[in-house]
Formats: sequence, C-alpha cells, structure tokens
Amino acid sequence: MRVTIVCDVLGTANNGTTIAAVNLMQALKKRGHLVRVVCPDPDKRGFKGYFIMPVINFGPLQSIVDHNGVSLARGDPIILDEAIRGADEVHIMMPLMVGRKALKVARSLGVPVSAGFHVQAENVTAHFFDLMDRDYANRFVYRNFYRHFYSMVDAIHYPTAFIRRVFESTVGVQTPGYVISNGVNEIFRPHECPRPKDWEGKFVVVCTGRYSKEKKQPLLIKAVGMSKHKKDIQLVFAGTGPRLRGMKKAASASGIEPVYRLYTRAELSDLLAVGDLYVHTSEVEIEAISCLEAIASGLVPLINDSPKSATREFALDPACLFALNDPSDLAKKLDYWFEHPEKKRETGLRYGEYASRFAFEKCMDQMVEMIKTTAEKRK
Repeated sequence: MRVTIVCDVLGTANNGTTIAAVNLMQALKKRGHLVRVVCPDPDKRGFKGYFIMPVINFGPLQSIVDHNGVSLARGDPIILDEAIRGADEVHIMMPLMVGRKALKVARSLGVPVSAGFHVQAENVTAHFFDLMDRDYANRFVYRNFYRHFYSMVDAIHYPTAFIRRVFESTVGVQTPGYVISNGVNEIFRPHECPRPKDWEGKFVVVCTGRYSKEKKQPLLIKAVGMSKHKKDIQLVFAGTGPRLRGMKKAASASGIEPVYRLYTRAELSDLLAVGDLYVHTSEVEIEAISCLEAIASGLVPLINDSPKSATREFALDPACLFALNDPSDLAKKLDYWFEHPEKKRETGLRYGEYASRFAFEKCMDQMVEMIKTTAEKRK
C-alpha cells in the first residue's frame, strides 16, 4: 500500500502522539508499505517522502504556542494534493488545521481516510482557554471535532475503550471505531543495568512525560516533600516541557532535588530498569504509553485516580491508585511501597504478565490491518 500519514505536530518524540506517529510509520515500512509523511518540521525538508507544511504565526497568541514547545501548521492544498494523490489510504493523526484540510483533499480525490484520536478536549482547553475543568467547554471541543472532522472519516483509531466511550457519549453517535493500543516497544523490558553511583541506596521514583499543566507533576514533588522517607527518595522526571520552571520552584520549596532530563528511548529503557516505582500524575490521559512502558519494564505504577484518565484502569491493586490530585494520599502510597518491598516485587511480576497484551508488534499488526480494511472498504 501507499499510505500518507498527516501530522499537525511531529517534532521531538517528547509526547505520546509523536511517538505513536513515528511507530506507525516504522511499522508500515517494516511491513513493506510505502509511506509519505506530511508535517510542519523544516528539518525534514528535502528528505524523501516528506511534505512540509508552512508554520502558522499566531501573532499575539504565538507566545502560547511557543511556550508549549510545538509548531502548528496550516494545510497547503497544493502540497497536500501532491502528498495524497495516488495514495491507497490517508491516516490523519490529529483533527487540527492540517488534518482537516488533508481530509478535504483526500475526499476530493476519493482516497479513504482513517484518523487517530490522540487529542482530548482538555488538551485544548487547558492551554488556550484555561477551561480544563469546565464541562461545557470540553463538550464544545468534542462536538466541534465530530462535526468538522470525525463525522467524515472512514475509520477512527481509539487507543483505549475509555476515550471511545467518552467521545461517543458526548457526541451521541456510534462511530466506525477500532480500539487498538499504541503498543509498547520491545526495548521496554526488565534487564540488568548499573545505577548511577549517587543513586546507590536510594528509592528511585520515576515520572515520565511532558512537563505540562494537565500532567500535574507538582503533585509528586509535594508528595515526596511530605513523605516520611523523603531523604531516601531520588525523584526523576524524564521529559521536557513548558512547566519546568514551576516544577523547579515547587521542588525548592519542598526541599528536594529531582533530576529533570529528556532521555532517548534507549536511555529511558535503562532508567526504568533501575527504578523502584513509577508515578503517573496526569489528570488527563487517553492511554499513557509512558505508564505502559514502565509496567513492561517491571515497575509498579502509582496512578492518579482521575475520571478523565484511561490510566487508572491499569491499576491491579488499590495501592496503585492515589486520590484525585491529592499529594497527601500520594505521599502515603509512596511510603507504603517503600515499606513493602516484597509486595512491590510480587505486584511487579503481575504487571509483567499484564503488559504482554500491549506487545508492540501485535498492536502494529492491528493498526496496519485497520488501514488495509479502510482502503478496501472504500474501493
């Protein structure tokens, strides 16, 4: 097949959507399919198979976009026509400006379209309107997504049943959906790896993901500051993002010194291998591959019990959840796992078995099959 993948945002692999896009590209190529990529990344200009969209300048609002470390593009119909014409199928990662324009071009050319569901309403309302907790605003975003995008595609990829339920109940329509995990790369597995010398004797708590408002990393900083074992904990934030300054300020106030660093995928695999506990603080999450990577690496997860997050459904034990956005309860759960190493070991083994259902190649087989099926249905 010839498949065009459309990305409003690509860039650095510091977020789940970019990782999902790159994984899908590689999986299609590995299975012998021809892949074209539409994205706004100027560093990809001149690379075979890449079609570069012009980046938008939002004028007085540009500082908001820059603060979030992304580049947003507008869909150039001439470039999109070149990228899509002759394709057997188009897969659009996000229902934003380039994605919407690509959908119109694909429909005009008679090319079938599948689309990923990687953007929660709260991802929009948290950053641009500060309305993340306003249900009416989130309902408006989902209905806009449906009316102007998802109602016109041939298939929708939902990473979890959770987000499919949320979206379909909000718009009141049963969609042509496929629930397929984004999958966990095989490099994330338990393995021997030496710890940094200054971490010897420490209880290493890892939190991975982008530093952004809805990810709620300051909860963990406060909780470690409240822990009975504060002096024995080494906190590691693996990622990058616009909230770094605020996180450092909170850590200083709590009297702790976390590590803040963007790790490569190989380095992250080693980090998780030497960790003692993984904490997922995010209040808003469609799937949280970062949590699944930790689970597959043998770590027990401690998860924010948020009704807006699919991640809480990964909890195999009540001690793996902390009360919604409550640093005090999180501190108690941290202390529990610190003080019960045998229970942690046993629970980690249970999670190792649980993680097998998210095996990367199996999930990618399902994604490729969805794309094939979509192309054949339109034909």
